[in-house]
Amino acid sequence: MDLNAEKSLYIDGNWQEGMTTVANINPSNISESLGNFAQASGAQVRDAIASAKRAQPSWEKMPMEQKQRILYTIGDELIARCDELGRLLSSEEGKPFAEGRGEVYRSGQFFHYYAAEVLRQMGDIADSVRPNVTVEVTREAVGVVAIISPWNFPTATASWKIAPALAFGNSVIWKPANLTPASAVALADIIHRAGVPAGVFNLLLGSGAEVGNALINSPDIDAVSFTGSVEVGRQVAAATAPNFVRCQLEMGSKNALVIADDADLSIAVEATIAGSFSGAGQKCTASSRLIVLDSVHDAYVDALTNRIAELKVGHALEDGVFMGPVVDERQLESNLKWVERAKDLGAELVTGGERLSMGHEGYYMGPTLFINTQNSWDINQEELFAPMACVQRVSSIEEAIETVNETRFGLTAGIVTSSLRNSTLFKQQAQTGCVMVNLPTAGTDYHVPFGGRKSSSFGPREQGLYARDFYTVVKTAYQRAY
Repeated sequence: MDLNAEKSLYIDGNWQEGMTTVANINPSNISESLGNFAQASGAQVRDAIASAKRAQPSWEKMPMEQKQRILYTIGDELIARCDELGRLLSSEEGKPFAEGRGEVYRSGQFFHYYAAEVLRQMGDIADSVRPNVTVEVTREAVGVVAIISPWNFPTATASWKIAPALAFGNSVIWKPANLTPASAVALADIIHRAGVPAGVFNLLLGSGAEVGNALINSPDIDAVSFTGSVEVGRQVAAATAPNFVRCQLEMGSKNALVIADDADLSIAVEATIAGSFSGAGQKCTASSRLIVLDSVHDAYVDALTNRIAELKVGHALEDGVFMGPVVDERQLESNLKWVERAKDLGAELVTGGERLSMGHEGYYMGPTLFINTQNSWDINQEELFAPMACVQRVSSIEEAIETVNETRFGLTAGIVTSSLRNSTLFKQQAQTGCVMVNLPTAGTDYHVPFGGRKSSSFGPREQGLYARDFYTVVKTAYQRAY
């Protein structure tokens, strides 16, 4: 794919250069660069906001079938080019090609889903308590939406925000993470060529301190959808509150997978591998806490350790690789510090915990497993974003559920069990937005709501029809016949 990295800002229908550039390094082989990508200036942020504000009313009024065709075209191209764009994504983010390809394909499905929603925007009619009066309840676009998306799912997370925002008639200003600019430019190019009118969609590459802050503090932004850390999420909430800007925050988590005493250990191990180590653990849905019943603890740990030894770590585009590098040097250094912290606390290292050397220099770390840990330790309370999981022993399902809930987060939680009682109790009592039974904690469908509780999420849910609660405002109209 031919990307003009230096002319990679998309504002009011035009590609522009920025005030500076940043290098996009391949984490699988840091001697390779995907280019130097533009960084937006303050003036360009203001231009993007002004263009989005001008363009939004006509986009909202565009005939439904025309808007639907545009969104469907975007989805078609993402799916048709999932191999090509998956390689690009894997090259800059580090996830294996199979995961990169799957992410791009899923992104196309988001646009297809919301293309259909364009034709299903129906309201309600109600009888009034007053005679000869009718009531209509309809939905209208919020207006200008700022979207701030992370690097770990650079195409999918952006798509599940951009697609509903456009489908419900909003204009969009998208600030992706600086670590994955190439995937952002590729998606923006597809949106441009699909026929989205100038100003309706804008791409601003740049730092959170510069571009992000300018967006969240602007009185001309009507809504902000953010995915990232809790600390930055708090800053977004604080900045948007004075302007009464609606805010949707998806933040950190510390997800737990419970292994019940009646669990099929082969299912438990595979759910752990997929949930804890796919994507190098760099998922907000990763299961970094493994809560295991005493009676199956030793057998489970042995089986899991043997399975981890079979995992191939390597270049994201190499055949047979299960786990690629972590995203950059800063993340790797943080991961290794958490390993040392776990040792200092008294956790027992079973496997992994080291930086790996390959035939090419990259940010590689072995999948890491600790046992004999306590839930109160910070390694079991803070989100690590590392290929590192910590095992805790418990004596009952009731204690396991209590342990699951003893955290400030609440995004996902899972249990592996063959008992209907256990699964029912867990679904009822786990204080999380998503609950998995006999499945990895990572992995959700695109047509149903996604989000968490406590410090994991704030605001209306993402995905599925529930997304309209954030991207639309409700209007109630009364009419009297005379």
